[in-house]
Amino acid sequence: MRRRILMCLLLTMATVPMVGCAIPIYSALPGRRAEQLIFTSENLRAMVQEWERFWFLDQPDHMSPYRTHGGVI
Repeated sequence: MRRRILMCLLLTMATVPMVGCAIPIYSALPGRRAEQLIFTSENLRAMVQEWERFWFLDQPDHMSPYRTHGGVI
């Protein structure tokens, strides 16, 4: 029984190509695939913006480029 299961497993592995994922992520239709790729890239761009917003990296810089007195003149 074990030998039969092992032979079936080896036969299955030999016939199935081992390239990429078994379930494709994107559609086979070129127009739909382009739309999905655009949506994916927009989501990645939004993730970077969300990260900067979370860590307060998108706040304006209040430092002046020149030295000021700061006291009452």
